[in-house]
Amino acid sequence: MAGPGQDGQRIALGKNPGRSRSHNRRVVLDLVRSRGHLGRKALADLTQLSTQAVANIIDELLAENLLVDLGRRRSGRGQPPIQFAINPDGAITIGFEVAVSRLVTTVLDLGGNIRDSRSAQLDDAAPDILIPRLAAEVAAIRDRYRTTLTGVGVVMPGPFEIEGLSGVGPTTLPGWAGVDVAGRLGALIGVPVVVENDANAAAVGETLFGAGQHLNSFCVIYFGAGLGLGIIHENLPLRGAFGNAGEIGHIVVVPRGRACACGQRGCLERYASLHALHERLGRSTDYDDLARMMGAGDPALSDWLDEAADHLAPMIAMLENTLDPETVILGGALPDGIIDALIGRLSLGTSVANRRDRAVPRVIRGRTGQMTAALGAAALPFSEALTPRLDTGPGPGSETSASETPADDMPAATVAVAN
Repeated sequence: MAGPGQDGQRIALGKNPGRSRSHNRRVVLDLVRSRGHLGRKALADLTQLSTQAVANIIDELLAENLLVDLGRRRSGRGQPPIQFAINPDGAITIGFEVAVSRLVTTVLDLGGNIRDSRSAQLDDAAPDILIPRLAAEVAAIRDRYRTTLTGVGVVMPGPFEIEGLSGVGPTTLPGWAGVDVAGRLGALIGVPVVVENDANAAAVGETLFGAGQHLNSFCVIYFGAGLGLGIIHENLPLRGAFGNAGEIGHIVVVPRGRACACGQRGCLERYASLHALHERLGRSTDYDDLARMMGAGDPALSDWLDEAADHLAPMIAMLENTLDPETVILGGALPDGIIDALIGRLSLGTSVANRRDRAVPRVIRGRTGQMTAALGAAALPFSEALTPRLDTGPGPGSETSASETPADDMPAATVAVAN
């Protein structure tokens, strides 16, 4: 349940019955995070919880080191109230992006600050090799950060468990169909594991740290090895019934066009994806190589930009007419200069997005670069366990492992998408 705050911002409301204690904690933490600091009375007024309920929750969160007491801050006449704020050192999450040839790792603290981020070459992405490697990475990070680990997010190229699409072709990870990533990794590390596709995670990353921070509904076209779409609707990821919403890479845009590993011909990602770019160049390249080629005006790269833009433009118009987003964000494993050039080549036709009162251009570049999906991965455990909502299970399409701690009693924080 949500209602408007005094400033017009939508906030989640608490529920006083004891069975909603977990939700109430999420609501309190989300408000403290978003407002910077608040006192007990202000929290009670905003959440519509009793003052005693708020006081009990604050005492719990202080004891768990998730809030800090800032003391009394004078804001007017009379005795100033004691203010409480998020303790950034109270907990961390870890995000892994497993791509076709690289592993990106990100660590977030409770305040949403990036504590660490790194990218490494991935020579063997087989489950029996990679899952123990992820567990070892978690152990090393725990040694460096002596605080509570709330959970781990793992993002991978989608779609999941779809015959003819999952694990097929050079833009996916073969050998992962049917693998219980959350269960196997969770059993090794003892904390909840959330699994999501890379495009959805990229949308969460842009929401928290990038171009989507002040937007409520938008799309992210994500360039991994293939091409995916993340959708944020009213501040939350839109996953679909089975977690595969946004699979635009395998929409046919050129009937009887180039053969695709999925069995179709003319799929969008055969023309507009990192793999399609490598085909045009005749070789694989890394991020820095592509940036240098863009700066040098490489003709093959320029040809790919023209072709990719021709096929992306009608897809963007279709997304606008179907979803009516505030904007469409392009981001992922392409350097900023290439994305800017791609946007500059788009010839966008008429759609419902043609409005004079637009606050944001129809298409913009993401701000989190090649780290966006890993950032979203690190935010996912916070989002799954701690974002205010009245349901108690994970959203469709996400996998969450069992942990040693029940979900309702997990250390709470919310740097993820707020209701």
